[in-house]
Amino acid sequence: MRASAGWGALLVVTTLASVAYAGHAGKADDVQVARAVEPSGDVPYDPVGRRDPFRPPRAGTAQTGEPRTPLQRYEIGQLKLVAIIYETRDPRAVVEDDQKLGYIVKVGTPIGPNGGVVRAIERGRVVIAEQAVDYYGEHRENEVTMELRAAERGKE
Repeated sequence: MRASAGWGALLVVTTLASVAYAGHAGKADDVQVARAVEPSGDVPYDPVGRRDPFRPPRAGTAQTGEPRTPLQRYEIGQLKLVAIIYETRDPRAVVEDDQKLGYIVKVGTPIGPNGGVVRAIERGRVVIAEQAVDYYGEHRENEVTMELRAAERGKE
């Protein structure tokens, strides 16, 4: 008996709601149609001359379009100078990444993500020139020196 009373109450509420809706739908004066209107002050977005905000800032060399070498993917501080051959006409050095993978560099080898280039290979050190932009937007050349550790130098 209780279940039939619950269904009866539900039927009455549903009927009243449908009658109220039908009575309101008949009044066309109260109904307003929403219309999409473009605001007059908006300027359309123009992406010309702007970088893509969904690409990382250093995802490849966008200026030249050439692919980056493994040495250009590492910061100079992440590389370790392991060996130097300097008593030759064309001096060379070996730098190692954090996975113990070695790379042979010579004067002119690009290194680091900031456009660094090996400028000199001397006894016990490698000098790298990097391009940097300061806070004011001025381009400067920083000189970074990688040195061999005393235990790795051997006999001098």
